[in-house]
Amino acid sequence: MAITMEIHSSVFENQKPIPMRYTCEGEDLSPPLTFAGVPQGTKSLVLIVDDPDAPRGTFDHWIVWNIPPTLAGLSEGAKELFSKNSAVKQGLNGFQDKKYRGPCPPPGKPHRYFFKLYALDNLLDLKEGVSKQEVEKAIQGHTLEKAELIGTYQRS
Repeated sequence: MAITMEIHSSVFENQKPIPMRYTCEGEDLSPPLTFAGVPQGTKSLVLIVDDPDAPRGTFDHWIVWNIPPTLAGLSEGAKELFSKNSAVKQGLNGFQDKKYRGPCPPPGKPHRYFFKLYALDNLLDLKEGVSKQEVEKAIQGHTLEKAELIGTYQRS
């Protein structure tokens, strides 16, 4: 039986609210994440966090690539990614930052936040600060498996 790659968080369940701490109304830290079932032959992981419910179309919150496939996940704030591995790069999010920026929807209905994890058969040769579209183009034909975790957030 094949093992399917998974992504989870210890602070919210799939399709459930993301705690305020991880949003623009809190400390704006990336939530802790765990990875399981990363396929053999994976050379790197890509993590994309976006909100397809944003008023002007999908809004990007975090784009990270060249994550070592040996990591079992990311701690809150993901500081270990950038202090220990210079190969890890971040793209430009919708706030025009190269870092995690949490949910910050306009008041109203809840928005969905997709944490998408991709296992790749290569490392990406992209410059820090590229767009999500450039990363998505670069992973075409190199994705071994994809996992997804969806959190929600609503501002009153």
